Amino acid sequence: MFFQWLKRYMPRGLYTRALIILILPVLSVQLLVSVLFIQRHFEGVTRQMSDAVTIDLRYLRDLADGAPDRAAAIARVDAVAAPLELDVDWPPTIPDVGDDRDWTDFTGDTVAARLRDGVPQIGAISMADRRRVAVWITTRQGPLQVEIARRRLSASNPHQLLVIMVILGAVLTAISYIFLRNQLRPITRMARAAADYGRGRITAYSPGGATEVRAAGMAFLDMRNRLERQIQQRTMMLSGVSHDLRTPLTRLRLGLSLLDEEDAGPLVRDVDEMQRLLDSFLDFVRSDAGDALTDTDPAEILRDLAADYTRIGLPVYLDAMPAGRSTLPLRPAAIRRALDNLVGNALRYGAQARVGVHVTDRAVRYVVEDDGPGIPADRREEAVRPFTRLDPARNQDRGSGVGLGLAIVADIARSHGGVLRLTDSEDLGGLKAELVLAR
Repeated sequence: MFFQWLKRYMPRGLYTRALIILILPVLSVQLLVSVLFIQRHFEGVTRQMSDAVTIDLRYLRDLADGAPDRAAAIARVDAVAAPLELDVDWPPTIPDVGDDRDWTDFTGDTVAARLRDGVPQIGAISMADRRRVAVWITTRQGPLQVEIARRRLSASNPHQLLVIMVILGAVLTAISYIFLRNQLRPITRMARAAADYGRGRITAYSPGGATEVRAAGMAFLDMRNRLERQIQQRTMMLSGVSHDLRTPLTRLRLGLSLLDEEDAGPLVRDVDEMQRLLDSFLDFVRSDAGDALTDTDPAEILRDLAADYTRIGLPVYLDAMPAGRSTLPLRPAAIRRALDNLVGNALRYGAQARVGVHVTDRAVRYVVEDDGPGIPADRREEAVRPFTRLDPARNQDRGSGVGLGLAIVADIARSHGGVLRLTDSEDLGGLKAELVLAR
């Protein structure tokens, strides 16, 4: 349960996680050493130094208590205080200084406690000045004020170890991060190449880094090469099939042209239907093969498509077009093929089609809506599978096919790192198809 809660707040990036793994042990060691140093070594040294000063203070107290009068006490104490590096004074009363220590004085409590334990006659201790400690002692001859240099009571340079630890920790962390970045860079390069290949882009990549990372990179290149060979073989095979079938289809069409039009009409329609089926197979296999990435205005593709349909008298309307012009690296022929399939389906099963495009910082979203019967929600996933025809959902009287239209669109969307979404059109009441392409 704790790890599930912690997982929500952990960073997602590999660099950040590796940096946390690197920094946490360094900070933990520094914190542990600091606590042990301050709580044990530093406080132990402070107690020893304070105990040594209490011996001098007791000696001054005994001299003052043993003097016959105040003048003799002052003379005795003054004669001894100078060699002991103590400044003495004889105030009339002991002031009420309270607790005037600064909150950053970590050893003040230890110093005050050791002085009071060693000299119970101490009436007040002032540590307002970080360089000196003022102590008031009750004697038989009156209050005695003694000022002691703070360096005699506690170590004056405890911060040096902490500063050295912080500086060395930062330097070592920076050096370790440089080495760690060099080890993680091949992984990020391989991830970028894999992501680009998923969007239909071949990115130059050479394996590097540790042995395991290099092996993973070689496996990725081998997989990519095998996929490319399979795609080329599939395309070449169907291209050969297309070439071989087009010749007899052409001979059939020429032979039918010599027959009577009334007798040859149904046969010509069958030949045309065979040609359309063959073109559908080729479109599905070809997808975006041979279509290079070019800087293209996404809205311009849609305007040309709508203009072509309007020119032949088909009801295709533009909607939600971007105001300005923006060029993005796209495959215009593949996108045009996908939009053509969507609009063709919309006009086949509906009376009109409405198209639009939305360009954001992360994606390009083409929208095609119709007023047809639509596709049931529980069969939309099935509709994008190759060779699937939803007879109950679509009107087969207006044309036939092999069920590759939406499959071609989904394949083109995946090649651009996007997705094809099918929903209901709220305005027209039919199907709403969204072709989302990652930027």
